[in-house]
Amino acid sequence: MPTFSRTWWGKKFIDALESFTDSGRLSRGRSYARGNKVKSFEIEDGIVEAQVRGSVNPYYGVYKEPLYTTVVEIQPISAAKWAAAIALIASKASYISKLLLNEMPDTIEDAFLTLGLNLLPRKRSEFKTSCSCPDYGDPCKHVAGVCYLLAVEFDRDPFLMFELRGLSKAALQAELAKSPLGIALSAELSTQATDPAPVESYYTQPKTITLPPDTSLKEFWQSPKRFSTPEPSTQVTVPAILIKKQGDAPAFWRKDASFIATMEELYERVKTKNRDVLD
Repeated sequence: MPTFSRTWWGKKFIDALESFTDSGRLSRGRSYARGNKVKSFEIEDGIVEAQVRGSVNPYYGVYKEPLYTTVVEIQPISAAKWAAAIALIASKASYISKLLLNEMPDTIEDAFLTLGLNLLPRKRSEFKTSCSCPDYGDPCKHVAGVCYLLAVEFDRDPFLMFELRGLSKAALQAELAKSPLGIALSAELSTQATDPAPVESYYTQPKTITLPPDTSLKEFWQSPKRFSTPEPSTQVTVPAILIKKQGDAPAFWRKDASFIATMEELYERVKTKNRDVLD
Protein backbone atom coordinates (compact mmCIF):
# COMPACT_ATOMS: atom_id res chain seq x y z
CA MET A 1 0.00 0.00 0.00
CA PRO A 2 1.53 3.36 -1.00
CA THR A 3 2.29 5.64 1.93
CA PHE A 4 0.89 9.13 2.26
CA SER A 5 4.05 10.57 3.78
CA ARG A 6 7.70 10.19 2.84
CA THR A 7 9.25 12.09 5.75
CA TRP A 8 9.71 10.84 9.29
CA TRP A 9 7.72 13.72 10.77
CA GLY A 10 4.78 13.07 8.44
CA LYS A 11 4.84 9.38 9.33
CA LYS A 12 4.91 10.20 13.05
CA PHE A 13 1.79 12.30 12.58
CA ILE A 14 0.03 9.40 10.82
CA ASP A 15 1.15 6.98 13.56
CA ALA A 16 -0.50 9.22 16.16
CA LEU A 17 -3.74 9.36 14.16
CA GLU A 18 -3.83 5.60 13.64
CA SER A 19 -3.19 4.91 17.33
CA PHE A 20 -6.64 6.13 18.38
CA THR A 21 -8.82 5.84 15.25
CA ASP A 22 -10.98 2.88 14.27
CA SER A 23 -9.33 0.78 11.54
CA GLY A 24 -12.49 0.79 9.41
CA ARG A 25 -12.68 4.58 9.44
CA LEU A 26 -8.96 4.78 8.68
CA SER A 27 -9.44 2.57 5.62
CA ARG A 28 -12.32 4.73 4.39
CA GLY A 29 -10.30 7.84 5.17
CA ARG A 30 -7.42 6.64 2.99
CA SER A 31 -9.82 5.96 0.12
CA TYR A 32 -11.30 9.44 0.56
CA ALA A 33 -7.84 11.02 0.42
CA ARG A 34 -6.87 9.06 -2.70
CA GLY A 35 -10.24 9.40 -4.42
CA ASN A 36 -10.29 13.21 -4.55
CA LYS A 37 -13.15 13.31 -2.08
CA VAL A 38 -11.64 16.32 -0.31
CA LYS A 39 -13.00 19.20 -2.36
CA SER A 40 -11.22 22.06 -0.58
CA PHE A 41 -8.41 22.20 1.95
CA GLU A 42 -7.37 25.39 3.77
CA ILE A 43 -5.10 26.15 6.72
CA GLU A 44 -5.62 29.46 8.51
CA ASP A 45 -4.53 30.56 12.00
CA GLY A 46 -3.40 27.03 12.81
CA ILE A 47 -6.77 25.45 11.97
CA VAL A 48 -7.41 23.08 9.06
CA GLU A 49 -10.84 23.35 7.44
CA ALA A 50 -11.91 21.18 4.54
CA GLN A 51 -14.97 20.41 2.48
CA VAL A 52 -15.34 16.65 2.00
CA ARG A 53 -17.72 14.92 -0.37
CA GLY A 54 -19.88 12.28 1.28
CA SER A 55 -21.49 9.16 -0.16
CA VAL A 56 -24.91 8.62 -1.68
CA ASN A 57 -26.82 6.05 0.40
CA PRO A 58 -30.51 5.51 -0.43
CA TYR A 59 -30.83 3.19 2.59
CA TYR A 60 -30.43 6.22 4.84
CA GLY A 61 -32.38 8.50 2.50
CA VAL A 62 -29.29 10.19 1.01
CA TYR A 63 -29.97 10.50 -2.72
CA LYS A 64 -27.65 13.41 -3.50
CA GLU A 65 -23.94 13.55 -2.79
CA PRO A 66 -23.56 15.58 0.43
CA LEU A 67 -20.74 17.99 1.27
CA TYR A 68 -19.45 17.95 4.84
CA THR A 69 -17.39 20.58 6.67
CA THR A 70 -14.44 19.01 8.48
CA VAL A 71 -12.20 20.83 10.96
CA VAL A 72 -8.89 19.63 12.45
CA GLU A 73 -7.02 21.56 15.14
CA ILE A 74 -3.81 20.54 16.92
CA GLN A 75 -3.44 21.64 20.52
CA PRO A 76 -1.24 24.78 20.47
CA ILE A 77 1.83 25.32 22.66
CA SER A 78 1.66 28.35 24.94
CA ALA A 79 3.75 31.47 24.20
CA ALA A 80 5.85 30.98 27.34
CA LYS A 81 6.71 27.39 26.44
CA TRP A 82 7.48 28.43 22.85
CA ALA A 83 9.96 31.01 24.17
CA ALA A 84 11.80 28.30 26.11
CA ALA A 85 11.76 25.93 23.11
CA ILE A 86 13.11 28.58 20.72
CA ALA A 87 15.91 29.47 23.14
CA LEU A 88 16.98 25.82 23.26
CA ILE A 89 16.72 25.31 19.50
CA ALA A 90 18.69 28.53 18.81
CA SER A 91 21.56 27.23 20.95
CA LYS A 92 22.11 24.25 18.62
CA ALA A 93 23.81 24.91 15.27
CA SER A 94 22.48 21.63 13.85
CA TYR A 95 18.89 22.72 14.48
CA ILE A 96 19.33 26.24 13.09
CA SER A 97 21.06 25.17 9.87
CA LYS A 98 18.39 22.60 8.98
CA LEU A 99 15.36 24.66 9.96
CA LEU A 100 16.57 27.66 7.94
CA LEU A 101 17.01 25.32 4.97
CA ASN A 102 13.42 24.03 5.21
CA GLU A 103 14.43 20.68 6.68
CA MET A 104 13.24 19.11 9.92
CA PRO A 105 16.17 18.04 12.16
CA ASP A 106 16.10 14.33 12.99
CA THR A 107 16.45 15.03 16.71
CA ILE A 108 14.11 18.03 16.96
CA GLU A 109 11.82 16.12 19.29
CA ASP A 110 14.71 15.70 21.76
CA ALA A 111 14.78 19.47 22.25
CA PHE A 112 11.09 19.51 23.09
CA LEU A 113 11.30 16.45 25.35
CA THR A 114 13.98 18.21 27.38
CA LEU A 115 11.32 20.80 28.24
CA GLY A 116 8.58 18.23 28.79
CA LEU A 117 6.93 19.07 25.44
CA ASN A 118 6.45 17.40 22.08
CA LEU A 119 6.19 19.08 18.69
CA LEU A 120 4.44 16.19 16.93
CA PRO A 121 1.10 15.11 18.47
CA ARG A 122 1.15 11.72 20.18
CA LYS A 123 -2.29 11.20 21.72
CA ARG A 124 -5.98 11.83 21.14
CA SER A 125 -6.17 14.78 23.54
CA GLU A 126 -3.83 16.77 21.28
CA PHE A 127 -6.31 16.52 18.37
CA LYS A 128 -9.51 18.57 18.26
CA THR A 129 -11.70 17.49 15.35
CA SER A 130 -15.25 17.96 14.15
CA CYS A 131 -17.31 17.07 11.11
CA SER A 132 -20.84 17.94 10.00
CA CYS A 133 -21.50 14.36 8.87
CA PRO A 134 -23.95 12.11 10.80
CA ASP A 135 -21.24 9.60 11.77
CA TYR A 136 -21.11 9.24 15.56
CA GLY A 137 -17.40 8.35 15.51
CA ASP A 138 -14.82 11.03 16.27
CA PRO A 139 -12.67 11.14 14.30
CA CYS A 140 -14.84 9.98 11.43
CA LYS A 141 -13.66 8.80 8.02
CA HIS A 142 -13.86 12.35 6.66
CA VAL A 143 -11.55 13.64 9.40
CA ALA A 144 -9.19 10.71 8.76
CA GLY A 145 -9.06 11.56 5.04
CA VAL A 146 -8.21 15.17 5.81
CA CYS A 147 -5.47 14.10 8.25
CA TYR A 148 -3.86 11.85 5.63
CA LEU A 149 -3.72 14.80 3.23
CA LEU A 150 -2.36 16.94 6.05
CA ALA A 151 0.56 14.49 6.38
CA VAL A 152 1.31 15.07 2.68
CA GLU A 153 1.39 18.82 3.35
CA PHE A 154 3.91 18.23 6.17
CA ASP A 155 6.26 16.67 3.60
CA ARG A 156 6.14 19.83 1.51
CA ASP A 157 6.38 22.27 4.40
CA PRO A 158 8.02 21.09 7.65
CA PHE A 159 7.13 24.43 9.25
CA LEU A 160 3.43 23.61 9.01
CA MET A 161 3.63 21.61 12.24
CA PHE A 162 5.10 24.64 14.01
CA GLU A 163 2.23 26.74 12.64
CA LEU A 164 -0.39 24.24 13.83
CA ARG A 165 1.26 24.38 17.25
CA GLY A 166 0.88 28.16 17.36
CA LEU A 167 4.16 29.51 15.92
CA SER A 168 4.37 30.84 12.37
CA LYS A 169 7.31 30.12 10.08
CA ALA A 170 8.17 33.83 9.90
CA ALA A 171 8.27 34.15 13.70
CA LEU A 172 10.43 31.03 14.11
CA GLN A 173 12.94 32.02 11.44
CA ALA A 174 13.11 35.58 12.77
CA GLU A 175 14.17 34.25 16.17
CA LEU A 176 16.64 31.73 14.74
CA ALA A 177 18.17 34.38 12.46
CA LYS A 178 19.36 36.34 15.52
CA SER A 179 22.11 33.81 16.27
CA PRO A 180 25.56 34.15 14.53
CA LEU A 181 25.00 31.12 12.30
CA GLY A 182 21.43 32.21 11.64
CA ILE A 183 22.65 35.62 10.48
CA ALA A 184 25.11 34.02 8.03
CA LEU A 185 22.56 31.58 6.68
CA SER A 186 19.83 34.20 6.33
CA ALA A 187 22.18 36.51 4.42
CA GLU A 188 23.15 33.79 1.96
CA LEU A 189 19.59 32.55 1.49
CA SER A 190 18.37 36.08 0.75
CA THR A 191 21.10 36.77 -1.82
CA GLN A 192 19.52 37.40 -5.18
CA ALA A 193 20.98 35.59 -8.18
CA THR A 194 22.36 37.87 -10.89
CA ASP A 195 21.54 37.39 -14.55
CA PRO A 196 24.37 36.08 -16.73
CA ALA A 197 26.13 38.78 -18.78
CA PRO A 198 27.43 38.13 -22.32
CA VAL A 199 31.20 38.24 -22.92
CA GLU A 200 33.30 38.34 -26.08
CA SER A 201 35.47 35.38 -25.11
CA TYR A 202 35.41 32.51 -22.65
CA TYR A 203 39.12 33.10 -21.93
CA THR A 204 41.00 36.03 -20.43
CA GLN A 205 42.75 38.05 -23.12
CA PRO A 206 46.40 38.84 -22.21
CA LYS A 207 47.55 42.44 -22.51
CA THR A 208 51.03 43.55 -23.58
CA ILE A 209 52.74 46.27 -21.53
CA THR A 210 56.07 48.04 -22.09
CA LEU A 211 58.56 47.94 -19.23
CA PRO A 212 61.16 50.64 -18.52
CA PRO A 213 64.57 49.82 -20.11
CA ASP A 214 66.35 49.66 -16.72
CA THR A 215 63.97 47.05 -15.31
CA SER A 216 65.66 44.16 -13.53
CA LEU A 217 64.09 40.80 -14.20
CA LYS A 218 64.95 39.71 -10.68
CA GLU A 219 63.20 42.71 -9.17
CA PHE A 220 60.27 42.23 -11.54
CA TRP A 221 59.64 38.65 -10.46
CA GLN A 222 60.82 38.96 -6.86
CA SER A 223 59.48 42.11 -5.32
CA PRO A 224 61.72 43.56 -2.57
CA LYS A 225 58.65 44.53 -0.54
CA ARG A 226 57.33 42.25 2.17
CA PHE A 227 53.61 41.81 2.12
CA SER A 228 51.72 41.12 5.31
CA THR A 229 49.80 37.88 5.58
CA PRO A 230 46.11 38.59 4.98
CA GLU A 231 43.66 37.84 7.75
CA PRO A 232 41.68 34.64 7.18
CA SER A 233 38.18 35.21 5.94
CA THR A 234 35.48 34.92 8.59
CA GLN A 235 32.68 34.61 6.10
CA VAL A 236 30.54 31.57 6.75
CA THR A 237 29.55 29.67 3.62
CA VAL A 238 27.03 26.90 3.26
CA PRO A 239 27.95 24.11 0.80
CA ALA A 240 25.34 23.04 -1.74
CA ILE A 241 23.03 25.90 -0.76
CA LEU A 242 20.85 25.52 -3.88
CA ILE A 243 20.34 21.82 -3.20
CA LYS A 244 19.56 22.20 0.50
CA LYS A 245 17.30 25.18 -0.16
CA GLN A 246 14.82 22.76 -1.78
CA GLY A 247 14.37 20.88 1.49
CA ASP A 248 14.34 17.15 2.15
CA ALA A 249 11.22 16.40 0.05
CA PRO A 250 10.66 19.09 -2.66
CA ALA A 251 7.47 18.99 -4.72
CA PHE A 252 9.21 17.57 -7.82
CA TRP A 253 10.83 14.70 -5.88
CA ARG A 254 8.72 11.53 -6.20
CA LYS A 255 10.96 8.99 -4.46
CA ASP A 256 10.63 7.86 -0.84
CA ALA A 257 14.33 8.50 -0.15
CA SER A 258 15.56 11.88 1.09
CA PHE A 259 16.34 14.31 -1.76
CA ILE A 260 19.29 15.85 0.11
CA ALA A 261 20.74 12.44 1.06
CA THR A 262 20.45 11.25 -2.55
CA MET A 263 22.24 14.35 -3.86
CA GLU A 264 24.99 13.96 -1.23
CA GLU A 265 25.57 10.38 -2.38
CA LEU A 266 25.64 11.51 -6.04
CA TYR A 267 28.23 14.21 -5.36
CA GLU A 268 30.34 11.80 -3.31
CA ARG A 269 30.35 9.29 -6.18
CA VAL A 270 31.35 11.97 -8.70
CA LYS A 271 34.08 13.25 -6.38
CA THR A 272 35.64 9.83 -5.72
CA LYS A 273 35.14 8.20 -9.12
CA ASN A 274 38.51 9.25 -10.62
CA ARG A 275 40.47 9.88 -7.42
CA ASP A 276 43.15 7.30 -8.37
CA VAL A 277 43.72 8.98 -11.72
CA LEU A 278 44.15 12.43 -10.12
CA ASP A 279 46.60 11.07 -7.51
